[in-house]
Amino acid sequence: MKNYLSKAATEITPYVAGEQPKDRQYIKLNTNENPYPPSPKALQAYRDYAFDTLKLYPPLRMEALRQAIAAAEGVETENVFCGNGSDEILAFCFPAFFDPDGAGAVFADITYSFYPVFCEFFKIPNTVVALEDDFTLRLDKLTATPAQGVILANPNAPTGIGIGIREIEKFVSENDRIVIIDEAYMPFFNESAVALTKRYPNLLIVKTFSKGYSLAGLRCGYAVGNASLIAGLERCRDSFNSYPVDRICQAVCAAAISDPDYYATINGMVISERERLTQALEERSFTVLPSKANFVFARHASQSGRAIYEALRSRGVLVRHFAKDRIQDFCRITVGSKEQNDALLRALDAYLRDC
Repeated sequence: MKNYLSKAATEITPYVAGEQPKDRQYIKLNTNENPYPPSPKALQAYRDYAFDTLKLYPPLRMEALRQAIAAAEGVETENVFCGNGSDEILAFCFPAFFDPDGAGAVFADITYSFYPVFCEFFKIPNTVVALEDDFTLRLDKLTATPAQGVILANPNAPTGIGIGIREIEKFVSENDRIVIIDEAYMPFFNESAVALTKRYPNLLIVKTFSKGYSLAGLRCGYAVGNASLIAGLERCRDSFNSYPVDRICQAVCAAAISDPDYYATINGMVISERERLTQALEERSFTVLPSKANFVFARHASQSGRAIYEALRSRGVLVRHFAKDRIQDFCRITVGSKEQNDALLRALDAYLRDC
């Protein structure tokens, strides 16, 4: 049969999300969802929504949502951009801030695997900088690499390692190019660089409602930066889809971000469970990288990452395994509730007893 696809659609290697199997009920610790429910205020906003307005397009400028985000982040509305999840915003960053015939983007070799996919899709040159043997990132290597801009996940994924705000500010101050920091997991680290956007016009922070706000099912993200950067993102968005965030999503997310005390409580519970899970894994002969996210990245002393993944899956627990150089012996394990983490540990114990 004739191939009607473009060369790009035929040849590109797409991002692969965590599996969503339907063959049985699993304890799902593979996609870094928050184990706790959204804010009661967010749920009330949904219940109170005037559903008859769904016949109308969403508010084009998303004023109420952007105002709520601006108030929470301590910036002006003009400094906020919203999109259909942080992945969409990251995608817009490539045509907005990089040229196909320019010096390209630079990012770590082990980081969020959507970055190279976006580069391939938008034909943006890219350079990868290797993490150190301990999986930390030397920011001076990024600074020394010729590029049009830098993309940095903080905390990093899948390692979970975070970089403190003082080191981030030093890095941003030493760069006169665009610096994009993906803070998807910042609610579990609490060293956001958003305040630095007021002093550094080259800094853009990208965040999501999926992780810290327990709203992965709604698909909403936002960026904070200088108004000129936001305008660039808006031009790119409006060349694709002027209405990326639906009405209900806007209302629920505005309510969610206006309830910081609730989220401080549940994300504090995640952090506490992260430390407990780390200790429990170490007691079972795992090496666990020092995570600042809502997951841990762990390697067993004698069992391969693939073996651990398959053994847990067969026992009804899903974790994430990456068959990639340097990290193939690791599993990324989402921090679940206490009950979920206990079930994970029981499944691990059952497997390790049989080894």
